[in-house]
Amino acid sequence: MKVIADFTLIPIGAGVSLSPYIAACEQVLIEAGLSTQLHANGTNVEGEWDEVIAAVKRCHETVHRMGAPRVTTLLTIHTRTDRDQSMADKIASVEARLMEQHSRKTGSQ
Repeated sequence: MKVIADFTLIPIGAGVSLSPYIAACEQVLIEAGLSTQLHANGTNVEGEWDEVIAAVKRCHETVHRMGAPRVTTLLTIHTRTDRDQSMADKIASVEARLMEQHSRKTGSQ
């Protein structure tokens, strides 16, 4: 089953700068062949259910090996069976609505 997940990994007890841990996790996701989109508070991940979950597990393992004694993950998973939809499709849909709203406000077509 294809999923789109919003994934936030939080190393605990790893110091103030977390970017080395997040970069290592991003590399795990890339090496897994998943579609990703990094954002300020996490990463959107697109792929097959089992592959996404396995990559999240590898992220935990990687961050622990780097020295973080604790790791917390927030994971929101979106699935749909009525049609195939990618992260790009979802973003394009919202952007199209924003353009429509802007056109109505300004009176332009």
